[in-house]
Amino acid sequence: MALWYDEVFENSLRCGLKVKRTLFSDQSAFQRVEIVETELLGKALALDGLWMTAQGDEKTYHEMLVHPVMTTSPSIRRVLIIGGGDGGTAREVLRYPEVEHVDLVEIDGMVVDACKEFLPEIGSAWDDARLHVHIDDGIKWSRRTDVAPYDVIIIDGSDPVGPAQGLFDLEFYQGCENLLADDGVFVTQSESPVLFRDVHLDMIRVMKGTFKNVHPYYGTVTIYPGGSWSWTYASKSVSPRDIIRERVDFISEFTEIYNEDIHHGAFAIPNHIRRAL
Repeated sequence: MALWYDEVFENSLRCGLKVKRTLFSDQSAFQRVEIVETELLGKALALDGLWMTAQGDEKTYHEMLVHPVMTTSPSIRRVLIIGGGDGGTAREVLRYPEVEHVDLVEIDGMVVDACKEFLPEIGSAWDDARLHVHIDDGIKWSRRTDVAPYDVIIIDGSDPVGPAQGLFDLEFYQGCENLLADDGVFVTQSESPVLFRDVHLDMIRVMKGTFKNVHPYYGTVTIYPGGSWSWTYASKSVSPRDIIRERVDFISEFTEIYNEDIHHGAFAIPNHIRRAL
């Protein structure tokens, strides 16, 4: 008999998927790492009981995280990804032939190893020579002064608990801003604007104290409780309206979700968020 795997939000909301079998389950130094095969969305990754990604749903997250910055940053030669151990963000970044070097900094090597073995359908670019994987603390990486500036920085972290907690504070954003080229672009997932509304608003406010241009944007990700999700785009000088048409036309041949209309529409801010800000 198939079992249900539930993510429980504050004992008041459950997001469950019926599971055929468990492919991997182990405790790392940081968190419980599990990969299961679900009936509805295929293989899925959960960390400490929280859904991270699933085959049938991941492009609604990864495409929206990656392509708004990749189609607007003047240069995309050097890219930093913090988190992203499932490989989906790197896969989307490496679709662009202009990309020359990607540093992926993931704190938990077990996540990378498990996803390589049991979830290769999402992380299909691990063997790309441009990708350099570092099992390291992304928060410490953001304080480095010995690396060349990045054109794009992408934060693909989990919720603000456990090893990801420090990805949501002022010091971290300031470190990322220091690593960013003057015309570079930064993006982070910024939680549910409904279930994590206060966290979402706080992230935007803190980023506004660091970056000149800060723009939250919105979409839906089925696997996350509540379905609604957000990302936040930030830069010293670039606007999300500065679309480079050739890149949008190129990447739209590969994407399932992202296109120019989706790009523009995602940056419409709901009134309750606009008023709160």
